[in-house]
Amino acid sequence: MKQAVIIFILVFTGFRLWSQNLQLHYDFGQGRHYLTSTLERFAPDLLGSTYYFVDFNYDINGPTEAYWEISRELKKWDAPLTVHIEYDGGLHTNLNADGDRVSFQINNAYLAGGTYSWNAADFSKGISFTLMYKYIQGNPSPHNYQFTTVWYLNLLKGKISLTGFADFWQEIQTAMDTRFVFLSEPQFWFNINRSFSVGGEVELGYNFAGVKGFEACPTLGVKWTM
Repeated sequence: MKQAVIIFILVFTGFRLWSQNLQLHYDFGQGRHYLTSTLERFAPDLLGSTYYFVDFNYDINGPTEAYWEISRELKKWDAPLTVHIEYDGGLHTNLNADGDRVSFQINNAYLAGGTYSWNAADFSKGISFTLMYKYIQGNPSPHNYQFTTVWYLNLLKGKISLTGFADFWQEIQTAMDTRFVFLSEPQFWFNINRSFSVGGEVELGYNFAGVKGFEACPTLGVKWTM
């Protein structure tokens, strides 16, 4: 699952043709071995930018998980700071011990905070840091916080792209007796041209998606930039 990728406005000022893409990943993680599609879009405007992504996981019968995030960066000044607001939520299904399909919600999460961004003058690399208050609806302790960092590095005149994010947030999960969650998804892409890329990512999770402790799940993927 693609988790909370937050793309900041200056990254795409010079790369607007790359502002929307569709990815398809095959997940090799233990107990996974399924396809994930990700549609993401970034749209800058005079007051900041809007970003969203939508994930679907699939088994042989069709989608088993739907998840999306949408965020807004607000900026009307020259300093590299933006006001950040965000919504996350989704739905997941799996099979129980009897082989019956069981569905559960991924609780609504509402976030607000601030983002600091830095970009090289030629936009070959950049990084952002976002600190947010996080309200998780339906959680025993709904008032939480989240720290997110996003990065990108373009090499060999844009032929190689290293991108990714890391999230650390507080969330009480009573079933696992855990309080904190970490998720990072570094990606590697070889850009065949401006439209098509091949590569993949490694999902690094701690107390994430029902797994207590650390788990690494690599993928192979293709990306179509529209």
